[in-house]
Amino acid sequence: MTTLSWIAVAVFTVAYVLIATEKINRVAVALGGASIMLALGATDAEHAFFSEDAGIDWNVIFLLLGMMLIVGVLKRTGLFEYVAIWAAKKARGRPFPIMVILLIVTGVVSAALDNVTTVLLVAPVTLLVCERLGVPPVPFLIAEVLASNIGGAATLVGDPPNIIIASRSGLTFNDFLSVMAPFVLVVLVVLVLLCRIMFRKAFRYDAERVKRVMALREADAIRDRRLVVISLVVLGAVLVAFSLHTVLHLEPSVVALLGGLLLLALSRLDATEVAKDVEWPTLVFFAGLFVMVGGLVETGVIDAIARSATDAVAGKLWPATMLMLWASTGLSAIVDNIPYVATMSPIVSELVNAEGGMGKAQVLWWALAIGADLGGNATAVGASANVVVLGIAERAGHKISFWGFTKYGLIVTAISVVLAVPYLWLRFF
Repeated sequence: MTTLSWIAVAVFTVAYVLIATEKINRVAVALGGASIMLALGATDAEHAFFSEDAGIDWNVIFLLLGMMLIVGVLKRTGLFEYVAIWAAKKARGRPFPIMVILLIVTGVVSAALDNVTTVLLVAPVTLLVCERLGVPPVPFLIAEVLASNIGGAATLVGDPPNIIIASRSGLTFNDFLSVMAPFVLVVLVVLVLLCRIMFRKAFRYDAERVKRVMALREADAIRDRRLVVISLVVLGAVLVAFSLHTVLHLEPSVVALLGGLLLLALSRLDATEVAKDVEWPTLVFFAGLFVMVGGLVETGVIDAIARSATDAVAGKLWPATMLMLWASTGLSAIVDNIPYVATMSPIVSELVNAEGGMGKAQVLWWALAIGADLGGNATAVGASANVVVLGIAERAGHKISFWGFTKYGLIVTAISVVLAVPYLWLRFF
């Protein structure tokens, strides 16, 4: 690696340590790190702002913006309160069954939608349920974002890295469903059991609060029935368009933005007021993070790491599989998994072709997918959904620290990836 590569690594490392220790506001750190990368020439304006592989992923930014606008309008209808009361009554006010319901909903929906979209819809409901029952919302939010990243791994469309892998490998929607979905189902069950242990102190039962919740009528929570109908129609259209984006030739980001702006226009609400609900600091943080990771991509750091790892195990399929699985997990925990998978895909393609191209060699693609998808659970900045939920929690007055998330994420990630080892062996060897 060149001197510039090492400088880029140093800048990224310092920025990451500052984000992890929270000595400085994470948005300021991300923007500062991005500015230094640009000033040093580790990346440039053309790559930072326009490159698909090494720049700001505007699809992610505008997907988030569009869905945040939709959620901002939905919040004003009372629909979230309706769902919160319904869920609390269904579980008879018991916190752990409520968490299980929310985890299952989050995991299943994340398999069909983008996991960021899912947490944007589920998090407001969670905050309201916890407020009604007097239980701390942080454990519920952490558990849900872990479930969203796990559930998103189940299908081709559930997590952006899977889309990249499919386009490079030729694997189909059904391939992902048959290989990833059974494993994801097992991991979700394990997650529920882990949550019962990890968050046991959060499941306090307040009989008086539960009594008041059980006496509520869900229908009374709806404040604007006309806007509920319009919002659900627009949201439904957006979700259908997400699933048909390859047929419509519209990126999910364009669909989300069109849906958000259309709903804003139809709602007759003050656009300035709705815009206040957008997590602007989160969007800016993502932009800075993308530029910093782009600096690592442009200076060849990620490529050098990947090639060194794969060269070490060429011709040894099982060791190569294990290295791919654990290296992808580790790297996806500290850098966004989208540029990582984009960088690794050509290398994995070469390795698979060297091993015969089909059959058993396909295990390398699945090791990459599992490691990249589940590695995002390890730290607070490992996946887009994590950053979004931390932003929502902070705005609601329930700040989740980097280590407050990571100490649980590391446990869940380690156990999930350990479970992947026998699964890949039994399935392919």
